[in-house]
Amino acid sequence: MSVQETPQAVAVSVEVVVFSIRDRRLKLLLERRGAEPQRGLWALPGTFLRPDEDLDGAAHRALAEGTGVTGVYLEQLYTFGRPDRDPRGRVVSVAYYALMPSDRLRLCAAADAEAVGWFALDELPPLAFDHGEIVAMAHGRLRAKLGYSTIAFQFLGETFTIPELQAVYEIVLGKPLDRRNFRKWVLSLGQIEETRELRREGRHRPARLYRLADPGDIVFFK
Repeated sequence: MSVQETPQAVAVSVEVVVFSIRDRRLKLLLERRGAEPQRGLWALPGTFLRPDEDLDGAAHRALAEGTGVTGVYLEQLYTFGRPDRDPRGRVVSVAYYALMPSDRLRLCAAADAEAVGWFALDELPPLAFDHGEIVAMAHGRLRAKLGYSTIAFQFLGETFTIPELQAVYEIVLGKPLDRRNFRKWVLSLGQIEETRELRREGRHRPARLYRLADPGDIVFFK
């Protein structure tokens, strides 16, 4: 550092992009800002970093305090630091994304938020700050990781059918997939195992239930 340079006060925040699949659509969890700046606009759950916590801890706290969401898969995405991104001053934001199974959707709004809600990714309202840019990057990262990891299983319960898993891929990718090719590909990965149980889906005949062979972590297979 040059002796002429003066350290600049910089605030650090975290923002979390929370994805879930509801009504066969990829949806995003947003909270409506109840305070200035940009009061009334929808925004990602977030918080400023406290002196005594690390980034992951702040991200988990932002979800728990802002929406009531806990215990979900969370991964650091990118750091956003454009000088004019926040009218309050110099704010550097570390973004995360989280994936939430559809059966864990109990939400509560934070004290400084007017409401929380789920929005389809292709029908988002105007977002505060640069949160639209953050969402676009998170969606791109999610789509890319479908092809070489077990990240898609974070949207499912402990057990699932192959058609249910295929639906996750189709919804996130935004395109249909060939049923036979998908089944062959998934089974060839060696990441799922049969439970010897069946589940009936509508009027179709019962389908075999599967589970992850290694449910503890995201597995990379390519």
